[in-house]
Amino acid sequence: MFKKVINMDASFRQMRLVAIVAVCASFSLCAFVVSKFFRMSSELQSTIYVLGNGKAIEAFASNRKENIPIEAKDHIATFHEYFFDLPPDDNQIKKNIAKALYLADHSAKREYDNLVEVNYYMTLVSSNINQTITIDSIHLNFDVIPFQFRCFATQTITRATSIANRSLITEGKLRTVQRSENNSHGFLIEQWKIVENKDISVKKR
Repeated sequence: MFKKVINMDASFRQMRLVAIVAVCASFSLCAFVVSKFFRMSSELQSTIYVLGNGKAIEAFASNRKENIPIEAKDHIATFHEYFFDLPPDDNQIKKNIAKALYLADHSAKREYDNLVEVNYYMTLVSSNINQTITIDSIHLNFDVIPFQFRCFATQTITRATSIANRSLITEGKLRTVQRSENNSHGFLIEQWKIVENKDISVKKR
């Protein structure tokens, strides 16, 4: 009888041990799953997808403060490329200018209106003139808000009989705004003006 009780007690202890091990294993598994879930969730939140040439590209989000110098320069360069890269095609000119005007305030629109008034764009189209721009450097002052910048570039104007290179210097201020589909960097150029635009060289073709 006593032997039976002892065996039952041993079996009970063994079952209890198995149950405790099973519960601990379950808790460990749950903890692992929860930990894995939060880790994956955090990774997904730090991953963004951007469109590059119509394709989704995986990128990792970071503190915007770290990217301000890069994004600010790219915003300024993009604006100038849209504003000054002009083929002899009226529709394409309008598309480029429309994109540029999303990135700047009325000061850019005023400059555009001045060029329209003197038939600048009409001359490009009618004379089959192609205009491109190369950004040489962009200087930014982040010690003041809005940020101040000066852009140094070279314009190349290709005509039927000649190729002219012109120096282009512009300056303005850069204000932080909300990002949008038409303004992916989240900056707005203000008080923009052309400081210098003169011939460097003219070569016959």
